[in-house]
Amino acid sequence: MMQDNTQRTPLDEASADDRGIHTAPLPALAAVDGWPINIANQAEALEAIIDAAHGGAGFALFTLNVDHLVKLRNDAAFRRAYREATFVTADGEPVARLARRTEPSIERTTGADLVLPLAEACADAGLPVYLFGTTPDVLARASARLILNTGGRLEIAGTLSPAYGFDPESAEADRAIDRIAASGAKVCFVALGAPKQELLAARAKARGINAGFICIGAGLDFLAGDQVRAPLALQRAGFEWLWRLGSNPRRLALRYAQCGRLLAELTFAAAFGGASAKQRAP
Repeated sequence: MMQDNTQRTPLDEASADDRGIHTAPLPALAAVDGWPINIANQAEALEAIIDAAHGGAGFALFTLNVDHLVKLRNDAAFRRAYREATFVTADGEPVARLARRTEPSIERTTGADLVLPLAEACADAGLPVYLFGTTPDVLARASARLILNTGGRLEIAGTLSPAYGFDPESAEADRAIDRIAASGAKVCFVALGAPKQELLAARAKARGINAGFICIGAGLDFLAGDQVRAPLALQRAGFEWLWRLGSNPRRLALRYAQCGRLLAELTFAAAFGGASAKQRAP
């Protein structure tokens, strides 16, 4: 992998002129730990993405979950990236439940759940897509599944699996963004996991790339069958994390312990009128 020798202006220091043209964020419907959610459900997400892609300006969609909230408290670069998000959904029932205290219409809307319906919507709208992240094998199988699912109507403008250790704030990242832009794709599925995918999406948006970057985590791995998702009943009950913990306890135990502590804090604050889930400043 090539060394990072980029001289690009950091996101938090870029002026409006540096950032090019991009889609303006929607007004917040609710906030959890101070971070706004401005998309209520999957239908709204699909409509917003297609409208923005037709508009020709750059945008980014993030899906806020409890793991993100933990990272946002501890990672300044992640906070800067989140401030660049155009659209934010509630990813996971715990976040959706907290957000519904302010806006009852908010539903759990994950990146993985968006992949198939968004591909269908892009096929209907004639919008080329790009797949970025995961592994070459997963990209090949996910591409085949998307083309099959859309009856061959979806145009996949390109795919790219970055090298191990990919740095989303590097010269290598800029080259990847340039490839995505040159492909003519209007929507890019970014499957790197947090915070890398959000950092890359924010970087692309700040550069004025005229495409939408949709952060989907393991969405392509699920689609390709490389990972098995929790049963729908567990997802809807807010226990998808338990399924994932059981599949890889050594890697995920500390993460979910941190998530559990923060969720308990936010739930207590929301229930008893303390520093509420929407009052903490980003």
